Amino acid sequence: MKGALDDFKVMLTRNEPITGLAKVVAFLVIFALGVVAGLWVSAGVRLSQESIVPRSIGFQGSGGGICCRPDMDPEFEEFVAPTRLMHDMTDEELFWRATLVPAAARYPFERVPKVAFMFLAGHGVLPLAPLWERFFRGGHEDRFSIYVHAPPSVAINVSEDSPFYGRQIPSQKTKWGDVTLVDAEKRLLANALLDFSNERFVLLSESCISVHNFTTVYDYLVGSRHSFVESYYRNDRGCRNRYSRSMAPDITLRQWRKGSQWLELSRDLATSVLTDTRYYPLFRRHCRPSCYPDEHYVQTYVTLRHGARNSNRTVTRVEWRAGKSHPVTYGERDATPELVRSIRTSTEPCAYNSRPTSTCYLFARKFASDALEPLLSMSSTVMHY
Repeated sequence: MKGALDDFKVMLTRNEPITGLAKVVAFLVIFALGVVAGLWVSAGVRLSQESIVPRSIGFQGSGGGICCRPDMDPEFEEFVAPTRLMHDMTDEELFWRATLVPAAARYPFERVPKVAFMFLAGHGVLPLAPLWERFFRGGHEDRFSIYVHAPPSVAINVSEDSPFYGRQIPSQKTKWGDVTLVDAEKRLLANALLDFSNERFVLLSESCISVHNFTTVYDYLVGSRHSFVESYYRNDRGCRNRYSRSMAPDITLRQWRKGSQWLELSRDLATSVLTDTRYYPLFRRHCRPSCYPDEHYVQTYVTLRHGARNSNRTVTRVEWRAGKSHPVTYGERDATPELVRSIRTSTEPCAYNSRPTSTCYLFARKFASDALEPLLSMSSTVMHY
């Protein structure tokens, strides 16, 4: 580059006559070479700066994918793991937003799989919150999320240092035995799906307790290859007679299923439930109060669409009495170490990841508010939290 410029300089300084056309050509050539030289110098400066000042790039996370920058943007952090649960989205907008699946296989942030604990508090109270607060504490904050669906305009009364504080989601009224209970379940799933780290989703009531400590529950759910939705068919009044022939041919009597409302889903099955536009409308139209959609919709849907991914059992133990429409309620005198131990270790084994185990239940219900004190007194020695 420098040699070419010198040659033209010599030519122009010679005492030989130069025509006007030659001068114009020489000027244009020198101008073009000057532009090229300027761009070359500028590029060299940028390259030297980039070699001296390192750029802030992603680093490998524990899962092997590209992870977050150390100075993650607060807005991005709020997007991937919302801390402000209240919003103005309609259910339709919420479900659409919650079911968006990233096209990239890797997450651009440190992702530790979390369990979403979803509480359906029909009366707007959490009488067993002190027991659950003990369960959640102990350095597990990065491995769980809490979501509470309470009646509209009802605020859960907990202290600011409680894991339940600020964890209510926008809600609507529910009615026992009505499809609105399924709507509430879907609302909980959708809000929990907004957190991209939530991997497992367990539905609980305000009368549920955990019969194991957090580490046991977390490892059990995150390590499972199956979801936990009880699903069965019985030729009796409580199952067969709830079916409506108006659901055929999409749902036949042979495909009709019943099971416990208290279920647990993996992230992909939770997303699938929210994207269902074929079966849910049938339940909304034809599964009337005597049908109890909360005991049939997810149970039938999962069996139809994801049967191989389901363990076909629940991880929440409930005791029913023959001919009764409500489960047994355990009060202060019933909440004994013997009762809890009998739930922790099942006499009849179940399957976990296709292998037999005596740890079949992680949770239990239905415990009354006056059972709180005896439960707290035994939690460290019996439940180990």
